[in-house]
Amino acid sequence: MLFRQRVEEALLTVLGYQEQPREQAPDEHDEQAESEDEIENQVKIQSQFDSKVEHEIEVGIAAGHECEVTHEGRHEGLREETRDQGLRGGRLREVRNEGLREARHAGLREARQESRHEARHEGVREIDRARHDLFKTLTDDRDASEMSLSELAEAAGWPLPLAVRAVVPATPGETQQLAAVLDHCLVGMFAGRPCLLVPSPEPDNRAPLEHLLRGRFAAVGHAVPLRDTASSLRWALRLAALTPARPGVEARPVFVDDHLSTLLLLQDEPLAHALAARWLRPLADLTPRQSERLEVTLLAWLEGGGAPEAAKALSVHPQTVRYRMRQLEKLFGTGLRDPRTRFELEMALRSRRLMAQVRRQHSRVGRRAARVIQADFTPVVVGRMARVNGL
Repeated sequence: MLFRQRVEEALLTVLGYQEQPREQAPDEHDEQAESEDEIENQVKIQSQFDSKVEHEIEVGIAAGHECEVTHEGRHEGLREETRDQGLRGGRLREVRNEGLREARHAGLREARQESRHEARHEGVREIDRARHDLFKTLTDDRDASEMSLSELAEAAGWPLPLAVRAVVPATPGETQQLAAVLDHCLVGMFAGRPCLLVPSPEPDNRAPLEHLLRGRFAAVGHAVPLRDTASSLRWALRLAALTPARPGVEARPVFVDDHLSTLLLLQDEPLAHALAARWLRPLADLTPRQSERLEVTLLAWLEGGGAPEAAKALSVHPQTVRYRMRQLEKLFGTGLRDPRTRFELEMALRSRRLMAQVRRQHSRVGRRAARVIQADFTPVVVGRMARVNGL
């Protein structure tokens, strides 16, 4: 009976219907790593041998009864056959485990590739965030420590220059175009408008920047240290508002450096109006034509220093200038001989002239834009009226 029991256990173990002893069991980690597909394949293989297993068990049981009364050679043959079947099962498990290891290695390789790809994208996003933070820090009026700026610049890959210039494009849509043209620039929002910051290693040399911006309209701020970045942006935005791009005129950049006095006088238009009203009050009772003629003459006389120079600037006879100056002396009295009064009068006259120029410039831009719209979009009613009239 003991021999029969062992034969049954050997057959059940070889055919997979009974677990092996602990010392012969396969590696637990390999068994845990099996996928569901492999387990299903194993079940299918085993199901194909169900009928064969039952037959083998019956044959084994019968053989066990006979082996109790027969020669030991038959017992040895059965043990050899069982050993061969165990070896074949071990080889199958080794092949299966090797396939599992290869599949795991392939999965790990794909995971590493995906991780590197995601890391590259994450690195790009980190640089963009660092550049945004650096732009925001530079344009903030609050003082930032040199250490924080250095850390942000290192993360953004943007070496801190000694000075920067602000660049304001004509339209928000041109920001990325300018960013592609300008080297080592920072892009960000300031006062609700996209702007750029470019290094200015030589503040007095703007030729390289003029070359890069040739054929494009943009307002360029003055070169400032890093702590005054917001100032360059504010004045570039103000200059862009005062000098809009004019259709039909060759596009070119405008620099704050060339319009410092204009920006200074027009930094607060209500204050400029108050200055003009205060010092030009004697001209208020004249007709608009008379007032304009005397204002032009007085400004030319203050800028030129005398009647001949004013006459040359106005393309009139010097006697005409002397006649108008006598009228002005009656209106302003001895104040025309006071240096402070003359300085205040010149500022008032310049600011008034500049404001008039800005109004005319914006008016021309508006009229040209209106003409373009009318040329491109003919009203339907006009077309119908033309057809009715036979035109």
